[in-house]
Amino acid sequence: MIKGGKGGGNTLTGLNFEKEKDIISLLSKTEGYSVKDKVIYYQDEEVARSYKKHSLYNFLAAKGVNYTKIISKKLLPDEAIYVIVNNTLFVIELKIQNVGGSVDEKLQTCDFKKKQYKKLMASLNIEVEYIYILSDWFRKPQYKDTLNYIIDVGCQYYFNYLPLQKLGLPIP
Repeated sequence: MIKGGKGGGNTLTGLNFEKEKDIISLLSKTEGYSVKDKVIYYQDEEVARSYKKHSLYNFLAAKGVNYTKIISKKLLPDEAIYVIVNNTLFVIELKIQNVGGSVDEKLQTCDFKKKQYKKLMASLNIEVEYIYILSDWFRKPQYKDTLNYIIDVGCQYYFNYLPLQKLGLPIP
C-alpha cells in the first residue's frame, strides 16, 4: 500500500513479497517473465536489467562512469532495476522488521540516497526512483511521520508488494 492507496492484494499485477524477498525470483515466477544473467525478459523481449549491490558499479564502469569522481562512498542497493522503456533506474530497498531497531532510522535516509543515485546516473541521462518495500511492522502508528516524510521527499513505499505498472513493466 502506498499513502492513501491500496496494495498487496493482487499478485497478478505486481510482486508480492510476503513469502519471497527477492525481486528476480518473484519475476521469474511471474507469467510471461523470464530472467537470464540478470536480464529481465517479458515474452522473450528484454524489458529491464537487475543490479544488486556492487553490480550497479560494474554497470557504471562499463558505461565509462567513475563513481569516485561523483560520490564519496558507494551506496549498495538491495535491488536496482533499470527499466528500458522509461529509461529509469528504480532503487528498491527491502525493509523487513519484526522488532524495533536500526531500520527505523534507515527509512529517513531515502532523500539523501536518491540524490546520490541521481548524481551517479546524471551523465547517462537515466532517471531515478527510490522505493521501499516494507513489512507490516511499519504499519504501526509510530511510523506515520516517517512514512509521510518518505512521500514528502519524493520517495515511495509499498507494504509487501510492488506493482509492475509502477516500474513500467508489462502486466501479464
